[in-house]
Amino acid sequence: MLHAVGMAIDPRTPVIVGAAQVTDRVDDPTRARTPLELMVDALHSAAIDADAPGCLSGLGLIGVAGGLWRYSDPGHQIADIVGAAGADTLVTSWSGHSPQLLLNDLATRIQAGEVDAAAMLGGEVNASRRRARRLGVDIRRDHDADLPPAEQFGETLVIATPEEEARGVDAPITVYPLIDSSFRYARGESIDEHRRRLGELWAGFNAVAVDNPHAAVRTPMTADEITTPTDRNRLVGAPYTVAMNANNSVDQASAVLLLSAERAGALGVPRDRWVFPLSGSVGVETLSISERWELHRAPALRLAGEAAMDAARLGIDDLAHIDLYSCFPSAVQVSSAELGIGLDRPLTVTGGLTFAGGPFVNYSGQAIAALVRCMRERPGPGLVHANGGYATKHAFGVYGTEPPGRPYRSIDVRAATDDLPTRSVDHPYVGTATIEAYTVMHGRDGIPTHALVALRTPDDARTWGQTRDPERLTAMTTDEHIGRTAEVDPDGVVAA
Repeated sequence: MLHAVGMAIDPRTPVIVGAAQVTDRVDDPTRARTPLELMVDALHSAAIDADAPGCLSGLGLIGVAGGLWRYSDPGHQIADIVGAAGADTLVTSWSGHSPQLLLNDLATRIQAGEVDAAAMLGGEVNASRRRARRLGVDIRRDHDADLPPAEQFGETLVIATPEEEARGVDAPITVYPLIDSSFRYARGESIDEHRRRLGELWAGFNAVAVDNPHAAVRTPMTADEITTPTDRNRLVGAPYTVAMNANNSVDQASAVLLLSAERAGALGVPRDRWVFPLSGSVGVETLSISERWELHRAPALRLAGEAAMDAARLGIDDLAHIDLYSCFPSAVQVSSAELGIGLDRPLTVTGGLTFAGGPFVNYSGQAIAALVRCMRERPGPGLVHANGGYATKHAFGVYGTEPPGRPYRSIDVRAATDDLPTRSVDHPYVGTATIEAYTVMHGRDGIPTHALVALRTPDDARTWGQTRDPERLTAMTTDEHIGRTAEVDPDGVVAA
């Protein structure tokens, strides 16, 4: 058995020994690095962070968060570059919970003795890609070497049913503000009170990003500046301005190195670099948001969070560091409410997906790397929540700076969610219904285009509709319409 400060450690204990983030800010997109180059740099930096630059040749598994690139097996290419040619490789499915789910899997494999050294990577150059498109130039691309596809890790996320897509329930920028209106009504807030509260919440995230050297947006913003529409901060889906939406326009990558305690000790990784994954969990809500019992609730999230905390023998008040998935304000409110975490405490270690930004799938990979740094600077337990879909798929990780008192394990709570209540769905419903939630979408000119409306039928089933009436759209941004009756026609047009 290994020993640390007098405590015996199971040699199979998984340990994060190195973590790194890489951020490029390149004006000329033709000079931008490729995603592969960013990930390789992040991996080398993680090895240096571990004070063990020679450890990469011993990697047995390299997992990569899926991205907006054309690599069929990026892990294989990375393994060849860093001298780990024998490593197994995989690529995650497209879902925001994938990085944390992947780390849970790597920790489980190490605890079981299946592998001694693994790396988790992710990266994008979406900012340079967008800039190149605007300028009409090409960005440099890596050659994929015609490799066969890597093993896929995780199930493909289906974000909407055909019926939902037909009614406009088909994009996070539309659905998440709609969920927030459900929160507003449940709390009994006015539209103005709700907007002020969201501004204060997001100003706290902005303050963390200002101090994060890897954040995409480090400009200080007050609550009013965040919520007030301007030419540079237009309304998207009311009440969300641009400054309240996820920001994927980044050139970022991250890497996390995970070893067995035995391997870490053999390599001489200093003990002050060690961060222990204590536990993990995964939970899934109804895959169709139409079937959620309440739009602003996520019972599977609650069960998964409780399972991870219980396995780590910790309570919420024991946590020194928290990063809740923060694509939109409603995502943070859903998770904090289900976990019993007050909105008045720090809820991010990065600044969140608006201000810190993140690759499409790998935001939580960046968050885990940032969490490692925070835990070393201020020792104490940390928690990461990762989310995919419309608060649909959840993965948790609980981490500690002290050796765990029990073997690592990750808990799947999906069987426990089978008996949770679900809402029946009526597609397409025609007749009188009650408005349950809504958002008003806006064009780039700031003019309202349409409203997505969730409604309850007389049988308490859920249905969806839209309205494009200009007067009604303006009224919906200033006057509460939840609880009002409305007529839904065969095309899903709502007249309130």
